[in-house]
Amino acid sequence: MQFYLAPMEAVTGFVYRNVYHSMFGDMDKYFAPFITPTQKKILKTRERKDVAPENNVGMYMVPQILTNQAEQFIETCEFLGQKGYKEINLNLGCPAATVVTKGRGSGFLGETVKLERFFEEVYRWNNGLEEDERFEISVKTRLGLEDAEEFEEILQIYNQYPLKEVIIHPRVRRDFYKGKPDLEAFAKALTDCKHPTCYNGDIFTKEDYENLIKRFPNVDKVMLGRGVIANPGLVREIKTGQKISKTELRQYHDALYAGYLKDLGAEADVLFKMKEVWFYLGTNFREADKIIKMVHKAKKAEEYKAVQGEIWTVLELL
Repeated sequence: MQFYLAPMEAVTGFVYRNVYHSMFGDMDKYFAPFITPTQKKILKTRERKDVAPENNVGMYMVPQILTNQAEQFIETCEFLGQKGYKEINLNLGCPAATVVTKGRGSGFLGETVKLERFFEEVYRWNNGLEEDERFEISVKTRLGLEDAEEFEEILQIYNQYPLKEVIIHPRVRRDFYKGKPDLEAFAKALTDCKHPTCYNGDIFTKEDYENLIKRFPNVDKVMLGRGVIANPGLVREIKTGQKISKTELRQYHDALYAGYLKDLGAEADVLFKMKEVWFYLGTNFREADKIIKMVHKAKKAEEYKAVQGEIWTVLELL
């Protein structure tokens, strides 16, 4: 089984990836949060820092691009190629309204004619490169906008091109992250897809993983996102049964805090990042709602650190 870290905007940037990799190092691939090229510039300063090779040492990192313009995708690939990246992922899954209304992410799935033209242009360019200079292109996709039946036409497009792999989050855009993944639709996609296929969606526990593999024994690639942010020891637990300890969880938290402080400088910015992390980490503790609310209310580093002291000494892991 191969395990992939999902790209989560504002969460799984290079600071997070380095802390996770140094403590656990059990991901076969790390997918970076999406890059959004514009007409003015290919990458923002933050995006350049996130994909800089010196910030991703020792891990297999795959940059992700969010666009519906073939020219922008190609220009960004060329830039990333200069940095040494040969595998690029196209975001066809983001359900955010600000993305979808521009026809990007999962919004692109509703424009199948344009989507096919996009791939035609991208692969015309890619196939025109020398063989050792060509890019491996993968997609992270949802099933469609409104209905899972849309995926039949979408998959026909994917099957026309030599994609590296197809990572399927079996929800449609309107689902966002509500309800359960559509495993019936995933089963059909697994049969019909001509490419290596990776499952993504709602693996929060070892039991979730085992139930998935029991139903789909041929799945050999799994992407984990929210489940790993909440429990960074999840992959190890899946592999060996060893659960994360409170000591490890605190070391992980402290390393993240120090990493964000080094990168961002201002503790106010660090608090903002750590509060995002605690949205997930808080689920590890028993009867933690009151104290976790105090984390989110903290406005100064001193207040935040005081609450941390209480978390690590009072709360119990589930």
